[in-house]
Parts: sequence; structure tokens; C-alpha cells
Amino acid sequence: MLPQTFCERMKRLLGEEYPAFFHAMTKEPPVHGVRVHAVLPEVDRQTALADLSLHPIPYTDDGYYYDGERIGSHPAHHVGLLYSQDPGAMSTLSAVRIPKGSRVLDVCAAPGGKSAQLAAAVGPNGLLVSNEYVASRCKILVGNIERLGIPNALVLHGDSQALARQFPDFFDFVLVDAPCSGEGMFRKSEEALADWSEENVRLCAVRQREILRNAAATVRPGGQLLYSTCTFSTEENEECIADFLTEHPNFRLLPFDDRIVAHTATGLPVEGCSHPMHLTRRFYPHISPGEGQYMALLEKTEEGFGESVPAYRDASAAPSKGELTILSDFFQKSMGDATLATCVRTLGGKLLLPPPIPLPPFGVFAAGTLLGEIRGKNFFPHHHLFKTHGRHFLCKIHLTPDDPRTAAYLHGDVVSAPDLSNGYAAVMLCGVPLGGAKIVDGVAKNLYPKGLRTMK
Repeated sequence: MLPQTFCERMKRLLGEEYPAFFHAMTKEPPVHGVRVHAVLPEVDRQTALADLSLHPIPYTDDGYYYDGERIGSHPAHHVGLLYSQDPGAMSTLSAVRIPKGSRVLDVCAAPGGKSAQLAAAVGPNGLLVSNEYVASRCKILVGNIERLGIPNALVLHGDSQALARQFPDFFDFVLVDAPCSGEGMFRKSEEALADWSEENVRLCAVRQREILRNAAATVRPGGQLLYSTCTFSTEENEECIADFLTEHPNFRLLPFDDRIVAHTATGLPVEGCSHPMHLTRRFYPHISPGEGQYMALLEKTEEGFGESVPAYRDASAAPSKGELTILSDFFQKSMGDATLATCVRTLGGKLLLPPPIPLPPFGVFAAGTLLGEIRGKNFFPHHHLFKTHGRHFLCKIHLTPDDPRTAAYLHGDVVSAPDLSNGYAAVMLCGVPLGGAKIVDGVAKNLYPKGLRTMK
């Protein structure tokens, strides 16, 4: 049952469209969306996704509707080819074009769907900084980054004020997917429905304005800022953007991609505001299948003065001589090339292949690729190393979804590898790294993390 006050507010916003909106919110079931993560160009997607009923979403390149089967247990999900994401949520970053190699920031990143879109957009040579204020949600975020094999992410646990201090005028593109009252998620979230109140709308609006102000300070001159919510209230959407533009005359609104415009509604006018709010977009369930979203794309119009750098010193250090020797030996034996060891850095006792940025002295939850750990004179690789560099391993176990060894591996069982020599091997599914194994006398001892294994 939708709150009566919410219904009255929506009647005022939508006018004659309200009956169609109300029907969609109360009578039509939520739709399911999934995005194919662009891991490697040579991936055999056709084989990996053959048994799924996927229907293209018209405004995305990699988004699909699906029929509600359990995507999370599918091998393509395990390997990081799939990410379950609402079509409306998917629409925000599908509406913009971000050049490869860009430096991007996701200010409110967990659970990681939009960070994954950003990672695919910038490619392995770009930089993704994913920030999350809630520590418990950082764990979920890191888990998704590892599953998707993203090698160039810096995951931070901090607030927007810290970001503004650390990265002044630094990013080419900044996303603020702001915490909101969640009106657009009422069909999917009983919690959002139970927590809704006009007071909470007002509290969210205050917080959103603060986050947006701080995020703006991290955008380089000429860079872009995308603001989005999953709510319908004007206080959290158009009014927030109107107030921001009044305070920041060095920003202007930009139009969205024509495909998004065709499947969304025009942003609402704000009394006394001269800015072109019609350029912002509203995603409604009665217009296009999916849950509610609002989006506004802004550009920082001032000119730049040279290359910006983070406002801190690199807190990472080189590994010790002994550690470097052990790492070099591992990379030489496993990949046939020891030069990767020269890129390794340490931070907080962790061995990392860092992202292309100095590492901050505080707030780092994860950085680049977590390599593993050294015990005595031996190196034990982490799952993330197999995910990001599995294609470089000399020994590989090649699987397909219908190979019986695939289900066995995902269950945590040993699998046969009679033709491989002893040592570490990458387990590949349709050309994508799935995880790792240690070959001992023709048997692959399973290194797939216990928390990711299937129970069947």
C-alpha cells in the first residue's frame, strides 16, 4: 500500500499521467535487469549466456531484461560477465559517453553496479575511485569489484568532505548517486516503503546538497558531474540541482543521449529558476520498464591550469628485497615474466598492484589488485590476482558452462587437470578468469573462495 501523502504528492507532480503511474506502481510487477560486464573483447559471450532468456534494453549497449531466473547462481555471474541491475539504475550511466582512460569518481558507490559501469567505460588504463561512507557496505563493494575482475579501482571509506580535500579539481567524471528517500524502489523494497515520510525526504535533501557541493570540488575544469537518485520528489531532484547551480555558476546543465530522452520524462520546472531544468530526466515505471530514477548531467565550465594531482603524499611503499625476490620467482614460474613484481607496492601490510594513482594515507579499503600473502618463503596468491591477471598465467584450465567440472569447481571440489604441470593455474570460463587452482599431480586443488561457492 503506497503512503497516502506520497500519492497526493505524485498527483500534483504528474497530473493526468498519475493513473498510469499508480497502476504501474501497484499492479505491475517489477522488472529484472542484468548488464553484461565488458571484461575482455575476445570473450565468448554467446556460449557463456546461451541458456539465459535475455532481451535487449533499448537505451543501453550491454543491458538486458530477463525473465526472473536466478542469475546469481549462473556460471556467467560467478565469472563476472553479469551484474544484476535495475534498468532504471542502468539508464543513468548509459546516458553519457566517458572516454577510455578517464579518471572517474563514484562518490556513493556501494553495492557497485554503477562503479562497474564506470570501470567498463574507462577501461583498464583508466582510474576508478569508488567511495562508500558505510564500512559494512565497502565489503560488498570490494566483493563485486573482485568478482568483476576490475584491476584499476581505489576503494575508499570516507565522507564527501574528505574527497573534496584529497582530490581538488582532479576527476574527468564524477558520479553522485545520492542516498535518497527511495520512492522509486517502492515496488522492490519494503524497507523503503516503510521508512518513507516527508520528514525523511527533507532530511535526504539536506544531505544531498552537502554531498553535491563537495563532489563538485573534485571535478576538473571541463569535467562532468552526473547527479542521480532513485526517488521522485522535487526536493531531492530538480530543487537540489537548481540550488546547486545558483551556488555554482561555473557549472551548467548538459543534454542527455537521445536514446535516454526517448524513454524518460522531462525534468520539472522549479519556481524562480532560470536554468534549463528540462534537460534533466525522470525515469518512470509507466513510461519505461524499470524503477524510478532522476538524473542531471552538469559540466564544469571554467578553464584549467595544468595537471591536477591529489592533495596528499603517496602512503604506499616498495616491498622489501626478500619479498621482491619471492614475488619475482612466483611471477616468473606462473606467468613466464618477473617484471610485474617491479610494480608491486605495499600498504597496511598488503601486497598490491596499485591503481594509477598515489595511495592516500587513510581511508583506503582496497586498492588495485590484492596479490596475496607471503608466508615464510612461499607466496600464496589471492582470488583477485587470478581474476585480473588470469589470462597471463602459463597454466590454464578452460571450462564452459556445460562442462561438469564447472559445477564441481564452483562447489569447491577438486577437478581433473591431467595435462598440466604442478603449480598455480588460472581457471577460465569462456575466456574469462573465474578463479585459481593449484595443480598437484594432475589434480587441481580448488582455490575458489569459500564465501562464493555454490551449495548445490
